[in-house]
Amino acid sequence: MPSGLQARPSRQAQPRPVAATTAESAEQLLERASSTSVREEKQRFDGRAFRRALVKGGNYVRNPIQDAESLALMEAHGVGYSTTGLVAQMREQGNVWRHKDVTVKLAQAYGYCWGVERAVQMAYEAKKAYPGRMLHVTNEIIHNPAVNQRMKEMDINIIEDKGQGKDFGVVKEGDVVILPAFGASVQEMKLLSERKVQIVDTTCPWVSKVWNAVDNQARKNHTSVIHGKYSHEETIATASFATTYLIVRDLAEAQYVCDYILKGGDRAEFLEKFKNAISQGFDPDLDLERVGLANQTTMLRDETLALGKMLEKTMMQKYGPGDLSQHYMVMDTICDATQERQDAVYQMTADELAAEDKLDMMIVVGGFNSSNTSHLQEIPELKGLPSYWVNSAACIDVDSNKITHKLAHGELVETEKWLPHGPLTIGITSGASTPDRSLEDVLDRVFRIKDPAFAGVAPKQVALPKAPAH
Repeated sequence: MPSGLQARPSRQAQPRPVAATTAESAEQLLERASSTSVREEKQRFDGRAFRRALVKGGNYVRNPIQDAESLALMEAHGVGYSTTGLVAQMREQGNVWRHKDVTVKLAQAYGYCWGVERAVQMAYEAKKAYPGRMLHVTNEIIHNPAVNQRMKEMDINIIEDKGQGKDFGVVKEGDVVILPAFGASVQEMKLLSERKVQIVDTTCPWVSKVWNAVDNQARKNHTSVIHGKYSHEETIATASFATTYLIVRDLAEAQYVCDYILKGGDRAEFLEKFKNAISQGFDPDLDLERVGLANQTTMLRDETLALGKMLEKTMMQKYGPGDLSQHYMVMDTICDATQERQDAVYQMTADELAAEDKLDMMIVVGGFNSSNTSHLQEIPELKGLPSYWVNSAACIDVDSNKITHKLAHGELVETEKWLPHGPLTIGITSGASTPDRSLEDVLDRVFRIKDPAFAGVAPKQVALPKAPAH
C-alpha cells in the first residue's frame, strides 16, 4: 500500500461514492469501477453495494447449514470443540484438572470463538456440498497450523502470499473459493466474481461490522483511522473497503498523528513513516480534518479505546466541542470474543489473588501468526509471570524438557528445563483460532514430562453432539 504524493482537493469538495441501485449486478459494478482511474474508483466504488450484488448473484453462500456429518468429521479431525477429551472434562470440573503434583487451570474464556468455528464448519460443509469441484481458500482459513493442515489434507488449496503476492491463476471458472474468517479484500472479491466461481464467504460478522463502519466513514468523507497491523489480512481487507485510510499500530503512532493534527509537522516525514499504512494519494494536511475510528478486531480493547479517546480529544481541541461530530466518528467494533479471552487472562493473573490461587506459569496456545494470541501472551509477560506461547504440542520436547516458544512481540526462543520439579500450578489459555484438541495435545506433553508413567486422559464414552460455545 505505498503512498503517492498527489495533492487532493479539500475533503468538503470531494463527491461521495456513487451508490449502486439495488438492481445493479456485480458485473455492472465491476464494469463501472474498472472504467475509471484508480483515483476515481476510490471515490466512486461502493463496496457495500458490491457485496449486496454478490449475495444476489446466485453463486454466493455466507451461512453454515449445520450439516451433522461435517460436524462429526470436525470432531474426528480435532478441529472443533472437544466433547469427549480432556478439555471437555475440565469444563465439567470447574476448568481445573489435577494430575499428581500438577494443577492446571483453564481460562474461563479460551479457544475457538463463534466466528472461527463458523468458518471451519463452512469449509467442511463446502467440501461435502461440492463434490468433484476444485476448492480454494484465499488465505489460511484461520490462524492455526493444525486446522490449515487439515484443509490441505482435504485437497483444499490455500492461496498464500509468499512475498510476491497471491497467485489466483489456478482459480478457474466453476471452482469453489472460500473466503477465510478474516475476510478478503474487495479487489479479490471482484476478481473472483469475474472468474464466475462459487464463493463460500466465511468472513466473521464482527469483521463485516468493521467494514460497515469504514463504509459509513467514507460516505461522510471521513478518513478511517484503523487500529491494526497494516500487513494483517483482516486489516488489508478492511482498508480495501475504505476510501481514505491511515493504519496505526499502537498508541505511540496514534500520538504522532494527534500531534500532527494539532501542530502540523514534516509532511514528507509523515508520508515516509506511514508509507505502507496509508491510502494512495494520502495527504496528512487535508485528510486528517475529518477522521473516524475503526479497528482490527483482534487488537487489545483497552488500547483501541484509549486510541479513540486520544483522537476525540485532539479533534475537540482542534475544532471545538461544538463541531466535534463533524470531525470525528466512532462505532464500537471491538470483538466480544477477543475481549473475553483477554479479560479471562487478566483474571487468572490478577495481583490481588490469594497465594493459593496464584499461578506459577502460563501456557498460551495459538498460531504464531495470530494477532489475538499475541495479546494473550502479552498480558502475563508484562506482569513478569513466566509464560510460554506455543503454536502446537510439537514445540514441546518431552525427553529433554525443552520448549520452543514465542514472546509477545515476535521473538522465537528455546527454553530448557522449563518445567521445574515439584508442585506446579499452570494456567492455560488459547487464541480464538485454536481448537480444543491443540490444548489437549499440549497438556498431554506437560503431564508426560512431569510423570514419565503418564498414559494419557481417556476420552469420555458418550455420543458426539455439538458442544455449546464457550
